[in-house]
Amino acid sequence: MRVHPMIQSQVVPSVRPSERSPAAIAREFRGLLADGALMRPAGSARARPGSLLSRGYTPRYKIELFDTVFYITGTRQNPDLRFYVAYVVQRNPKSGGTEIFPRLFYKDVSLVWRAASHYIPHPDGYWIGKGEVRSCRVGGETLEASVESTTDLPYEIQHALESLLRGTRRIPFDEAAIDLVLRRAPAGRLEPYRDFLEPRLRARANPRNRIHGGRSIARFTRRNDPSSLRFAAGFEPDFSGGLIDLTESHSRLYGGRIRRFRILSRNGRVQYLFFAGGRHVWIAPPQATTTELSSFGIRTIEVEAAEDLSIPGYEYHFLDATENPPELVSQIPEGYVGEPSEVDDSRCDASPWLDRLPVVQEFRRTLLRGHGARAPRPPQPTAHA
Repeated sequence: MRVHPMIQSQVVPSVRPSERSPAAIAREFRGLLADGALMRPAGSARARPGSLLSRGYTPRYKIELFDTVFYITGTRQNPDLRFYVAYVVQRNPKSGGTEIFPRLFYKDVSLVWRAASHYIPHPDGYWIGKGEVRSCRVGGETLEASVESTTDLPYEIQHALESLLRGTRRIPFDEAAIDLVLRRAPAGRLEPYRDFLEPRLRARANPRNRIHGGRSIARFTRRNDPSSLRFAAGFEPDFSGGLIDLTESHSRLYGGRIRRFRILSRNGRVQYLFFAGGRHVWIAPPQATTTELSSFGIRTIEVEAAEDLSIPGYEYHFLDATENPPELVSQIPEGYVGEPSEVDDSRCDASPWLDRLPVVQEFRRTLLRGHGARAPRPPQPTAHA
């Protein structure tokens, strides 16, 4: 078997959407198809790929990152999601031809944009696939759980996607795109399909591609104690010189302006995305700086870290009355649950946990207190050590 090559790393600022008009972007995209690019939908549109354009899913925007081009439609929404249909354009390394993969990019409650891996319909709606599945122990039982961060889109394009949303005046209602674009899975199937998994398995088959040897870069030395957070040497956020860029967005849940700080680790192997609202600070799951992206537009290399490092400012904590007897659903560590959100009473304030994380305290003392005054580090290509 051919060994997957070592994947290069590169630190770049957050990219911006093309300034070309929507009409020009649409013509360019149709030109790719006219030149022989193959459209490969995973959903029901695979029988007639061209029907996506005739049904109104013509791209209006273009984003480029590394060797991948993203063509993005206007924003859509349904009762559960705000999303784009995104066309991920890549060159097939074997045939040399251009392939186009229609995907669904949606905004998660943590304010991170993700690529859905598949979906499961049910009478009351649907469940969105959230990437790879791992075994975990809960209450003496072994359960399967989605590793949601494996669907996080590159942090370099997050601000571009957010800016397109802010520029939208009217968001049409759309319940058709999910079935057209996403592969439909049977009830109970959490794990994604081969098109999602195989690029990731191939990439990490080479030990040189694994971040910190595949081990966790952040862990808690004592259970349910936020102060016991420890980082592996070199993987700490570099608050003194690692600020890559600072962008802004808006959130009704958090009461207005959100600042997003992309910060490099001290060794340059991973990047962090810190969110700072009016009174909340939280950290998205750490992400590699590798340049290889899959056909879903996500990195093929992931970063292992303790799950409780990356709890959003408001997280789910509610009594599920549909169970008999009613069951508490909580994603906030026990004993650290704050007040319910005024916007969504199914979510509670996670600040009692977050504000006790040493890394959050240091972020507040340094970058946040100075409003990101330190100059971002200039982008520089680096190879994996």
